[in-house]
Amino acid sequence: MSENFTTEERAAMKERAQEVRKSRGAKGKDQEPAVLEKIAEMEGDDRALAERVHAIVKEVAPEMVPRLWYGMPAYGKGGKATLFFQAKAKFKARYATLGCNEDAQLDDGAMWPTAFAVTALTPEVEARIADLVKRAAG
Repeated sequence: MSENFTTEERAAMKERAQEVRKSRGAKGKDQEPAVLEKIAEMEGDDRALAERVHAIVKEVAPEMVPRLWYGMPAYGKGGKATLFFQAKAKFKARYATLGCNEDAQLDDGAMWPTAFAVTALTPEVEARIADLVKRAAG
């Protein structure tokens, strides 16, 4: 079965398993330092985008708690990852992704986007991210 996954996907699954093991003993502990450390490990555009996304989340939805999720910076409530930032280098993708999981409050009819490609941070993009974060936070 492992031949069905890329090296990057297997690494993400291992990171997630480590996160789960660490979180069992870290209930209620601040995970923001681990998120900031993960962001600092990123290079170039990925790091700049992740730093700004982190700042936007802290600014517009301070109730969303930073945590790691599959080795990616994520934000949520109640121990869930509602919103996450996937660096383009994570899976050797063409662009970074800002994604939302099912508990994000993005419902809009019978179909709505849950992942957004991010290639640059213009004022318009930052405003759209801020709106997305507010909506995802509920």
